[in-house]
Amino acid sequence: MLLHDKLKSYNIILASASPRRRELLRATGIEYSLAPKFECEELYPATLAAEDVAAYLSELKSRAYPTPLAINDILITADTTVVIDNEVLGKPATEAEAREMIGRLAGREHSVVTGVTLRSVDYTRSFASTSRVRFAPLTEEQIAYYVENYKPMDKAGAYGIQEWIGYIGIESIEGSFYNVMGLPVQRLCRELECFIERLPSCY
Repeated sequence: MLLHDKLKSYNIILASASPRRRELLRATGIEYSLAPKFECEELYPATLAAEDVAAYLSELKSRAYPTPLAINDILITADTTVVIDNEVLGKPATEAEAREMIGRLAGREHSVVTGVTLRSVDYTRSFASTSRVRFAPLTEEQIAYYVENYKPMDKAGAYGIQEWIGYIGIESIEGSFYNVMGLPVQRLCRELECFIERLPSCY
């Protein structure tokens, strides 16, 4: 039986404002509803390793969900971080900050980590997926064009791989492309299957 058929008896709830995550989950054929918007202060301990931040924040978002889950609900929360030099690059506050971030990534390799938490009434499961992305060297003109025309202030690390900057700037990816977009869908599908079957380990 296909996964989307196995999940027919569950109410899958995606708690994410990201249109990319919504699109990716929809493409799997899994039926889901969107959670109403709710507040979550996305803070993490300064001592937390950069590679662990995404999973931590996905769990934080799950705990912040204000509505009690029904018996057949599965809540999905996620967070994506860009990591370079053991530092997390969040969403830029200004266009100047966005240009600075992309300039830092240009000509180098960085990690994109997406943490995902699955939660039901009585069970919680979290995981993280990491992709390695290498940018070609970029000119100031290219960076300025992208920031001015695509306004990537809603994106970790100030870029979307599915946009113009990805086409002209990404040299290589090691790992899931969709993870860099914001949701490691292959891993998520496997983890959902393990979740409903209560398997102790998927990977």
